[in-house]
Amino acid sequence: MTEPAGDFACALPSPPGHGDPAEANPYQDTEVIRRVLHTARTIAIVGLSPNELRASNFVGFYLRRHGYTVIPVNPREQTILGVKSYPSLADVPGPIDVVDVFRAPDAVPGIAREAIAAGAKALWLQYNVISPEGARVAADAGLDVVMDRCMKVEHARHLGRMHWLGFNTGRVTSRRETAL
Repeated sequence: MTEPAGDFACALPSPPGHGDPAEANPYQDTEVIRRVLHTARTIAIVGLSPNELRASNFVGFYLRRHGYTVIPVNPREQTILGVKSYPSLADVPGPIDVVDVFRAPDAVPGIAREAIAAGAKALWLQYNVISPEGARVAADAGLDVVMDRCMKVEHARHLGRMHWLGFNTGRVTSRRETAL
């Protein structure tokens, strides 16, 4: 078997909703994801954990590192990531662009109603936080909704920062550089 010339791009499977339009998920629309990532400045993370080993903590840390204002919403904590934590979205004093949810799906409809009351522009439900009812509540009120997607992963995918250490080579290849 002969190899084609040139570098090989990493062939990752497309996430659901990126292939056949017939199987597209309305809550995983690429244009909505990009719009939310590009327009958001303040993100309230409901369920943000102070535990550095939890995904919510890493996502909050990453988003802060990339210029977003992160507001922890966790009634059991006073501060997370060095920022005052609020017991609910209603207690957050300023405007909220995105409500990012790390809670059980059955809590989402109530969180969606809180997001609407707080004037949020988008509701983002992390991986495995799947609540059609909560998504419908938010969408009916005019919020953009993203469901079953990680905000950190989507930020890295769409803004070219897909590397844990924060640098982007711009190239994914299995070939080694040849010395000149």
